[in-house]
Amino acid sequence: MIIPASAGFTPASRVAPDTIRAMAAKNINLKDHFPKGIKHLGRAKFDVVINMADFPVPEDLCRDVRSWDVADPVYMNFEDHCIVRDEIERLVMLLILELRKEQHAPNLRPQPSR
Repeated sequence: MIIPASAGFTPASRVAPDTIRAMAAKNINLKDHFPKGIKHLGRAKFDVVINMADFPVPEDLCRDVRSWDVADPVYMNFEDHCIVRDEIERLVMLLILELRKEQHAPNLRPQPSR
């Protein structure tokens, strides 16, 4: 099971209007969402953390940290927001496929002979 969470090192004070519009174009309603900092995660532990910033991820948060070089669209125009949104969606889908493949990979360790 995959349970996503989202938080930032320096979260904005509000969700940018173009972010709301870009996500609404994909039928994702951000009306009840707000930018969250890592402190909002409490003591949660994660199997995988995606870092899209240049800040180091706290070691106690996760052992598997992956960096994605994705621009922060907060000051971009709407069209560029949509480009970044689509790139993040592509990367998320690839990650989901990779995690599913790892989950269903057969155990290939040699079995003891009888």
